[in-house]
Parts: sequence; structure tokens; C-alpha cells
Amino acid sequence: MRTAQARLASGDVTTVRLNSTDNAVSFDTDALVVGVHTGPDGPRPAPGAESVDEALGGGLAATLLAMGVKGKQGEIAKLPTFGALSAPLLAVVGLGDAPEGDYDTESLRRAAGIASRALAGTSRVALALPAADARRAGAVAQGALLGAYSFTTYRTTGEQTAPVAELTVLSDADGAQDAVERAATVAASVSLVRDLVNTPPSDLWPARFAEIAEQTGSAAGLSVEVLDDKALKEEGYGGIVAVGQGSANPPRLVRLAYSHPEAAKTVAFVGKGITFDSGGLSLKPTSSMDWMKSDMSGAGAVFGALVAIARLGLKVNAVGYLCLAENMPSGTAQRPSDVFTSFAGKTVEVLDTDAEGRLVLIDGIARAGQDSPDLIVDVATLTGAQIVALGWRTAGVMANDDELREEVVRTAGEQGEAAWGMPLPEELRKGLDSPVADIANLHPERFGGMLTAGIFLREFVPEGVRWAHIDMAGPAFNKGEPHGYTPKGGTGAITRTLIGLAERYAS
Repeated sequence: MRTAQARLASGDVTTVRLNSTDNAVSFDTDALVVGVHTGPDGPRPAPGAESVDEALGGGLAATLLAMGVKGKQGEIAKLPTFGALSAPLLAVVGLGDAPEGDYDTESLRRAAGIASRALAGTSRVALALPAADARRAGAVAQGALLGAYSFTTYRTTGEQTAPVAELTVLSDADGAQDAVERAATVAASVSLVRDLVNTPPSDLWPARFAEIAEQTGSAAGLSVEVLDDKALKEEGYGGIVAVGQGSANPPRLVRLAYSHPEAAKTVAFVGKGITFDSGGLSLKPTSSMDWMKSDMSGAGAVFGALVAIARLGLKVNAVGYLCLAENMPSGTAQRPSDVFTSFAGKTVEVLDTDAEGRLVLIDGIARAGQDSPDLIVDVATLTGAQIVALGWRTAGVMANDDELREEVVRTAGEQGEAAWGMPLPEELRKGLDSPVADIANLHPERFGGMLTAGIFLREFVPEGVRWAHIDMAGPAFNKGEPHGYTPKGGTGAITRTLIGLAERYAS
């Protein structure tokens, strides 16, 4: 039996393994997780829970009903087993109505995540959730690992609860071992991104992010190139330089590359990496600034995806660009009405210094075109308009190719990440006209801000290259309570989508 490990925050490591479903009742573990469905007369055991119910004398449903548990999605109950099972503790998680066909992988991820978070501090947990095939076994493993995540690096007081140390997925499905190992690799990358997003900006400035990318990327088998502020100026990366010039911490551009000898396709990912966004001279209000450490989430997702692609050994060539800058107000900061020349050679008038993410992205997009990719996907916490339009959990996807847009949305859904396709209306382009430069960075009207940002980026996509833009301003950072396998704070959003896209192009 092989095991896999996922490194979570604060140096914690969770081991995940696979075992047979035959021995759920007698399996040696500290806590056993099973699922229940809602039913007309109370909760009903889901596949994996039948033997447990039998060992408890058929009284599981009645006990849960007496506790007020109905089997709804998101419900969790913990019961002592009084020796009826080898595990002293039974955790029962609600799965909602029983499906007519196969179990939805995302519902299994969420259920497993809820269980592993509720069992934090427990050393060993086994999950007997419905996992009749490899995909569902992988979903259970991934959800449990992501739910186990915690970020306690900066805590010195209060109770410190370690995540589950050992997770076991009970499944007999063919290929489940490989699926569980993939889940561990992906979860480790998502946790890496979450760590970066949660790190205070005083400890994650552009040069430090580049250093982490260089160390971790090289260890994963990536080739890493870092351009400092001097090189950025010399080579014409006007957007990144302009955004970063107001900070005492100068900007960086990091290029990560992975190649496979059997690859037939090349994918390029570009991430917005604003390690802190004050808004620059167009200063944000305080209420909009306190979570702007998360404005580097796009670069984080690209970094995490490239690390996972290398560790998975996918048969695809992949390049990632981390466009890193700190947007600060000072005597050297760019001013509204300044004009700079981008890496693509086009001039840009800056009407609002808080519309800075698109300025660093255009340099990365133009540079990515030199890699002759089959597609470019940029990822960014780009606009508050995304949150207004789609809420906190659904990313917006725009593209210069309708088929590609739907492919990205579909891939995100398969990976359990909510995304919605959005248009790029041609009538909005005129609003970006500038009287002094090739284009302005902002539309004068506030309406349709997510779409006009996408239209602006499209202007810098190399001719003939398929391109998609993912705006994840809301999904990147959870300001509310934990839900499913999603913690409070950094979520690692879109990392899994990028990995899924690389897998598509590898196949």
C-alpha cells in the first residue's frame, strides 16, 4: 500500500493512503467518517455506512434523528461507538438527497472537507464515503486534505489544534491509488497557495515571493528565471515598472517553465501578483484595503499549478509568469494621467492607479506570446465588479474564443471550482480610447467593469493566440466562515482549474 503526503500550513504534514472498504467496522483508526442521506423518515445510511449501521444494531438513523440530524448537506455529527467499532469515534456527515446516478464529486469533496475540519486534533481518520470509482476516491481524498488545512504560523497564544495527521480513504475502486496520490499532489499545491495568500505583506514582498518561487520551483523540477527592477526597465516591461515604482520594494517578473519530452502542446499561465494593493495614489478606502494581501492570488495560483504540473509529470509544456509588484503611494508613484509603454509596444494612459492589476498582466501576456503557446490563460483578482456581478464564490471567465471560454468553465466545474462565462461586448471598447495614448486603463463608466477590464487585456494578446482571462476577485479570499473544504482567508482558488487545463492539453 503506497502513501502520499500533502504539506499543509505551519509545516504540518498530512499522510493520505488507501485501504479496502471490507474492514470499515474493524479498521484501526481514531475516527471513522460515513455519510447519510435525507429520507422521508429521517437520515438513511449512504454506501459505506451500511456495515457500520449493522454493527450499531441498525440504530444509526434513529440516533441521528434524536439528535436533530436530518442528513442535509453540510451537517456533521460525532458519536461515541462504545466498542461497537474499532474506531472509538464515528463522524456522520450529511450528503443530502440520494443521487439517482453516480455521486457528484464536488459533494464528496465538501463532505470530506467538513469531516476533516471537524476532526482537527484527531491523529488518524478513515473515510468510508461513497467512492465506487477512482474519480470519487480522489475527490474524497482531496476534499479531506483541503479541509484539514489551517494557518497558524503567526499564532503564539491560544489553543493550537493540529490538522489530522493520517487520512485513509476506504475504496476498492480500480485506479484509486493513483487518484489518491494525485489528490495529495494537488492539495499540497493549493495549500502552498493558501499559505502565500495568508502571509502578511510585510513578509511577502515581490523579491521574497520570487525567492520562494525560485526555491520551491527548482525543487519541483521547474526552470526559474527572475527579472529584477533593473532588468524590467532595460527590457521594456513598462506596466510592471510603473505599478511598482511607488514602493520601497521593487517589482519582479518570474518565469517558471516545465517541459516534457513527449509533449505536443504548450500552455502559458500569467498571474497577477500584487503583494499588497493600497490603490496607489488613487487610494482605496480602509474597508477595501485590509484584505489586499490577497491581491497576489493570481500569481499564487499560477505558481501552485506549475509546481503540481511538474510533480505530476504531465505530458505537456507549461510556462508560468508571476507579475509581482507592490502598489504603494509615494513621491515616486505613478500618477493619474501618466503614460507608459508596455512590453507589447503599445502606450497606456493611466487614469486610475487602483486599476493596476491589468497593467502588470499585459506585460506578462505579451511576454508569454514569445513561448508560442497553444493558449494563454491569465488569472487575477482583477475587479470589484466581478464580486458585484457573480458574488464571492464564482469566478468570471472571458476569452477571445468562445470555445475556449466554455472549455475553461467546464474544466473549472470538473475540478470543483465555480466559474461562469462572460462576454466581451465590442461596444465597450470605445470607452477605453485615450486622447494621448493608444489606450486608457479604465472605462469612464463604472458599469460593466469586469468586462471592460477583460477587453483592455485582450488588446495585448499576441495575434493568433487563443487567450482566456479569469477574474477571481471574490473566490480568492474567504472573508466569511469556513465552508466545505474552504477555510477562512486564502482559498487557493483556480489552482485546480489550471492543473486541469494542463491535464486536458497533456491528453
